[in-house]
Amino acid sequence: MAIMGASGSGKTTLLNTISTIDTVTSGNIFLDGVDITTLKEEALADFRRENLGFIFQDFNLLDTLTIEENIALSLIINHEDVLKVDKKVDEIAKKLGISDILDKFPYEVSGGQKQRCACARALINEPKLILADEPTGALDSKSSRMLLETMDEMNERLNATILMVTHDSFSASFCKRVIFIKDGKIFNEILKGDKTRKEFFNEILDVLTMLGGDDSLAH
Repeated sequence: MAIMGASGSGKTTLLNTISTIDTVTSGNIFLDGVDITTLKEEALADFRRENLGFIFQDFNLLDTLTIEENIALSLIINHEDVLKVDKKVDEIAKKLGISDILDKFPYEVSGGQKQRCACARALINEPKLILADEPTGALDSKSSRMLLETMDEMNERLNATILMVTHDSFSASFCKRVIFIKDGKIFNEILKGDKTRKEFFNEILDVLTMLGGDDSLAH
């Protein structure tokens, strides 16, 4: 699902409150039946670790760790059994087509391979929800498409639920559902259904035209 809206409409704030980075001043947030606004810091950290995955705009890979170690880091921090860690990393790397670069460091691989590593890291704990804030913002068109296709594959083949904030209509057209926010409130919602991606892309542009505001939304 994509969240769209002009700058200042509340997209990133929404994502940050769902991800527990920010706390709400009023209201409640329920994730899988749990009201995360009532959790104490330690319980919140456990909930975040066990239920959420993150795909960052700049990947946030650690240059001193190999691709394999970057993917496995959260499992190692959680003191997972070494054999289980190796098995999980091998499985997710195979699904995302990066098995042959596991022993390399981030600076030794391409941008597209870094993206897949970041996706593998987000998936390794089998989170209930993956959050992505402008994941294609710093990428060229080829790399953007590759990341979106990878995320689409994660959604279809690996049953990963993805919530993505984006300004980009092309990125949003890969989603099944798009929610538009204006001044902190839901302005509109559209579903892809049986439409082609091109048809859905044009429908997104139509809503953005009605929404008005940030010119970059239509780019």
